[in-house]
Amino acid sequence: MRIGIVSDTHNNLRNVARIVELFNGARVDRIIHTGDITQAKTLEVFRHLDAPMYGVFGNNDQERDTLIPAIARNGFVFQEPPFELVWHERRIIVVHDPLEFEGHLNPDHHVALHGHTHLYRHELRHGSLIFNPGECAGHMPGYNAIGVLDLEDLSTEILRF
Repeated sequence: MRIGIVSDTHNNLRNVARIVELFNGARVDRIIHTGDITQAKTLEVFRHLDAPMYGVFGNNDQERDTLIPAIARNGFVFQEPPFELVWHERRIIVVHDPLEFEGHLNPDHHVALHGHTHLYRHELRHGSLIFNPGECAGHMPGYNAIGVLDLEDLSTEILRF
């Protein structure tokens, strides 16, 4: 199973349209957004994904009165972090800020995903892969990236745009 990972889109609609193209081209099975969508109109662009999207809310997702109906309308699944999933016999924990792992991340997790820092991270800690593909909001020109995680072997790929 191939999972698309995206974080911190911060309402950059042009980048989100490109992200949709990249994930659809990569034929991922599911997508995880690690927070900071910011506005509901971003979710309207994500509705063109060929795979279902799951995610957590970030510190800049303050407009819940419009985000929550857009999530429901588009069939996405979002919740407050930490979000725990079991896919392909792998335990996954998703947060926005890596500080939110505190008290939740344990050796039973195969994968730990986060955003918030806008920095790439690929780290093995106590048998867990901690991964953040990095920036995709356009705040750092030349560093726009999303990730693809293969749950079979926990390999990752960065798609830059």
